[in-house]
Amino acid sequence: MRPSDRIFCALDTTDTWEAAALAARLKGTVGGIKLGLEFYCANGADGFRRVASAGLPIFLDLKFHDIPNTVAGAIRAVAPLGPKLFTIHTQGGPDMMRRAADTAGEAAEKHGLEKPWVIGVSILTSMDKSDLAAIGVKDSVSDQVARLAELAAKSGLDGLVCSPKEIARARAAAGPGFKLIVPGIRPDGSAVGDQKRVMTPKEAVDEGADILVIGRPITQAADPAAAAADIAQSLDMATA
Repeated sequence: MRPSDRIFCALDTTDTWEAAALAARLKGTVGGIKLGLEFYCANGADGFRRVASAGLPIFLDLKFHDIPNTVAGAIRAVAPLGPKLFTIHTQGGPDMMRRAADTAGEAAEKHGLEKPWVIGVSILTSMDKSDLAAIGVKDSVSDQVARLAELAAKSGLDGLVCSPKEIARARAAAGPGFKLIVPGIRPDGSAVGDQKRVMTPKEAVDEGADILVIGRPITQAADPAAAAADIAQSLDMATA
């Protein structure tokens, strides 16, 4: 995998033309684009298609979390769009995760598409131990992420979203073939913002991250493509 392929840029706009223009500008410097709940609620499938027309893989981050039958229906609805990967919440339980994994494969085959990665969301990077305690989870963040990583792998998911701080625990729990998708990435000198568990791109790759989700350090740069290229260069140095 090339260093740039590890970078998925999280777009922070609901303007489809702006998003599509930025995706086109970033082609060749990042591995894909992440579209989240706000963008999809504003623009739906048409917005997805417009951004995808730039030719970059799309990470559709909608974090499905419902009863198994409803999640399966949602996956069948988005499958024809051909996302590279999409997310569900691991806290929906093993039945929901198994149903999601099976449905993704069936839907991709039906539409003649490559099966997307079904990625489980563990603990949001905006949360810490005090947040877990407030909702009744007594374990540490790392212990809970490790538990969810193991459960996700056993349920047939392709990978997990976790913060940089839990990469090692998630890898140990889920095994070497499991994809680790890591937000909370901040290059040296970048503002932390609303993220509580962060790491630099080089540190995250050294820990074992497969995909780095990076938003504002790229999208808010004076030259987003140059910013992405600089991050890729730092990863190249990390893996040299």
